[in-house]
Amino acid sequence: MSTTYTPVLKKLYNEQIISELVKSRGYTNKHQVPKITKVVLNTGIDADADKNQIADSARDLGLIAGQKPILTRTKKAISNFKLKPNQITGAYVTLRGTAMWEFLYRLLSVALPTIRDFRGVSPKLDGQGNYNLGVSDFTIFPEITVENVKKSMGLDVTIVTTATTDEEGRELLKLLGMPFRRTEPVTPTKTAA
Repeated sequence: MSTTYTPVLKKLYNEQIISELVKSRGYTNKHQVPKITKVVLNTGIDADADKNQIADSARDLGLIAGQKPILTRTKKAISNFKLKPNQITGAYVTLRGTAMWEFLYRLLSVALPTIRDFRGVSPKLDGQGNYNLGVSDFTIFPEITVENVKKSMGLDVTIVTTATTDEEGRELLKLLGMPFRRTEPVTPTKTAA
């Protein structure tokens, strides 16, 4: 009798979020409900970085993602940016399945709440239901030990959904626990004259 492991966030999606979205959006079929298809993590590496710095950046991205990153290279030389052909300029990881759900859980419940003076993330999506999040300091992830970091790097997180509109994608991410910033206008208080 073997039981398969289901990530916490996927279990929440299957047991609660699908039924909530069917009720609120009026879907006739549960397969119309938007879902997350993949999460892409991307970081840039300085053009003048040495091999040790490239290896450290790749190692750190691998620790955060849980799988080995792919290094991206330049296609042609651009003298204004001091780039040569076939030079390493970044690294990325595409997460799907269990690894994707585990990363999202760590991002939403551990990493984002540790940001100092955190007031929420931007509620803007890309117009097609996908969400992009920029993290300026990757040391918010618990997998990274700050003592081993020689140079801080930023991280781009792209969450790709099957939502057709931004409203659908935003509602899906909000139900999953994405801490969106409030956009309600602040009402001015009356002062006694």
